[in-house]
Amino acid sequence: MYFEYPELLWLLAVPVLLVLRYLYIEWKDRRPHMRVSKLDAWTAGGRSVMEIVRHIPFVLRTAALVLLVIAIARPRSSSQVEKVDTEGIDIVFAMDVSTSMLARDFNPDRLSAAKDIAIEFIAQRPSDRMGIVVFAGESYTQCPLTTDRATLINLMKDVQTDLIEDGTAIGNGLATAVARMKDSDAKSRVVILLTDGVNNMGEIDPSMAAEIAKTYGIRVYTIGVGANGTAPYPVQTPWGIELRNMPVEIDEGLLKTIADGTGGRYFRATDNTKLSEIYAEIGQMEKTRTSVDSFPVYKELFKSYALAALVCLLLELLLSAFLRRLP
Repeated sequence: MYFEYPELLWLLAVPVLLVLRYLYIEWKDRRPHMRVSKLDAWTAGGRSVMEIVRHIPFVLRTAALVLLVIAIARPRSSSQVEKVDTEGIDIVFAMDVSTSMLARDFNPDRLSAAKDIAIEFIAQRPSDRMGIVVFAGESYTQCPLTTDRATLINLMKDVQTDLIEDGTAIGNGLATAVARMKDSDAKSRVVILLTDGVNNMGEIDPSMAAEIAKTYGIRVYTIGVGANGTAPYPVQTPWGIELRNMPVEIDEGLLKTIADGTGGRYFRATDNTKLSEIYAEIGQMEKTRTSVDSFPVYKELFKSYALAALVCLLLELLLSAFLRRLP
């Protein structure tokens, strides 16, 4: 607590002087005396109640004056409050859903692992808007940019293969992702493009899509998923599904070119752990911007002192009126 007008506290000298004056008058009034042979009659009775009560109105009046002086000095308390402004990032996941994403070099497969790890990434960034674009032989928007985490996660879980023509149209997937955020006013816009193959479909060249992303100031982080060498891939046979080792072919040169040209980075994920580490690294590089403003909040305390002074004055008036009625 502090006082807005501390110089007014010098007025506390007034009640001090009043107390001294009151004590002097009390002492002066006791000066008359008489001689007696014994004090037993006076000491045996002790001090009467009225002798004590008659001082209470003065005590209340003095207390009211002290409280009023404190009140007009304007006591205040202050506390520091922080206002945090959060500026999120717009992020679009461009995910390959070609049938090759069913390969079992990830647990349980590439697509399921990519979805689970992306959901963890989503849950850790509550301030960002995110969307989902999927591509195979063509591309479409699974979820537009949104801050609705529940809807986004549910739509991520619904991502699967065989919904569109098979193939790998990296250019189409990237172009669709760019189209979803080209009108965004976010300070930072990012595409996380994940694929396990080579561009072999689509009307848009991946390099052209990367140029468009660069024009709009959109960074593209590219992730190539797949083990080194070969990977077990489920193949339908007359006797059921059979796992066959198929060569892993990722156009790493293209993915590096896309990432470098847009200010992003290329990553290679060979298992679940590595993919999780890649998302964590992207999360560190793309931190949500926050600004903290500190400002004091003041609380006025004079009202409580003024109210206490009023109570003292009312009690003093009531007690004085009561004492005057006594014989």
